[in-house]
Amino acid sequence: MDQKKFQEAHAWIKEELDRCTSFWLTHGQDKAHGGVLTCLTREGEVYSTDKSVWMQGRCGWIFSYLCSIYGKKDEWLAFSKSCIDFLNNHCVNHAADDRLYFTVTGDGKPLRQRRYYFSEDFYAMANAEYYANTGDEEALRHARDAYDRVWRIRHGEEKDPVGMPPKTDPETRPMRSFGDPMICLNVTNVLRRCDAERATLYEERAKACVDEILRFHYKPDLKCVLETVAPDGTPLLDCTAGRVINPGHDIEGSWFLAEQANATGDKALHETAQQIFKNAFEAGWDKEFGGLLYFIDCKGYPPEAYEHDMKLWWPHNEILIASLRFYLDTKDDYYLDRFYQTLDYCKTYFADPAYGEWFGYLRRDGKPTEPPCKGSTFKGPFHVPRSLIICDRLMEEIAGGAKA
Repeated sequence: MDQKKFQEAHAWIKEELDRCTSFWLTHGQDKAHGGVLTCLTREGEVYSTDKSVWMQGRCGWIFSYLCSIYGKKDEWLAFSKSCIDFLNNHCVNHAADDRLYFTVTGDGKPLRQRRYYFSEDFYAMANAEYYANTGDEEALRHARDAYDRVWRIRHGEEKDPVGMPPKTDPETRPMRSFGDPMICLNVTNVLRRCDAERATLYEERAKACVDEILRFHYKPDLKCVLETVAPDGTPLLDCTAGRVINPGHDIEGSWFLAEQANATGDKALHETAQQIFKNAFEAGWDKEFGGLLYFIDCKGYPPEAYEHDMKLWWPHNEILIASLRFYLDTKDDYYLDRFYQTLDYCKTYFADPAYGEWFGYLRRDGKPTEPPCKGSTFKGPFHVPRSLIICDRLMEEIAGGAKA
């Protein structure tokens, strides 16, 4: 390993984390109503005060996670608590058995409910991490309640009180989604770390998530993980929706699987996770312009989504984490090369040293959409800081091993 190159990359990661957290602390905090504002221009100006409920949970988790990794800071815990308080006060739909909304106004009035359970997932993560730092029993109760409720609904143990139908008529084309077990696996691993009292339950559920991913969505013959499949896992190859690959999702899922493999000593699972990473990277990396394509078709047909050849920030964050995770575990230079390849792209096109944080949305050629933004309903303080935190920790481990 080129020590100088590695050290320079590590230094950049740490500096970028400082710039990223400063950006959100400076521009994202809603001093009037609490929580985080994420619709921000390149410079950090608020262009919409509507709030993403996902982002309240994600931001609440990130700023508690910073404390878990680097030690408690009052401003980090305060920002986390502000997001959690906003969620509790404004984002819980008490008329629907405490399911959470998807978006609310800046002062917390309901705007939109969605059938997806990701608002609850991120709410559970935020509360669990906050509990780990503070011992706040109410936060732990909220984390457990939301997590258990969604688990029961996802697995048909109770009826969804929201009752919103899926996008596609389930009588005509019933489907299952890769996003559900993938995100659930990540949330489960966070709760397992923060809530040791229920470790056995979380271990059982993590294994169930892995089984669901591998049994239904991972298709070795197609060299991909399919986003949607029939309930029994049969590929739906005669329609565009059934052929969708999101390479960033595959790569994000690969390091979730690797974490689980390391926790359980499952070498076969780790090898599968590596193959998922390689398949997604090799199929999704744009050979002409660089960067990871957003969607591809497993048969090479034209993807239906208009944004399929854009470059979004978060898949690149996932490559950085996964490549270092696999390099640390295997010492295979293939993964370190993919890390540097992706880091160079991110430094060139996504990072913004003038104002901090990363551009969210690039055209295929790497130019930001105009006018550029640093945040939106779907982009907030989550993927970028999470990747920088985890990469910093992984690089510390790699450097320690290299010195030994």
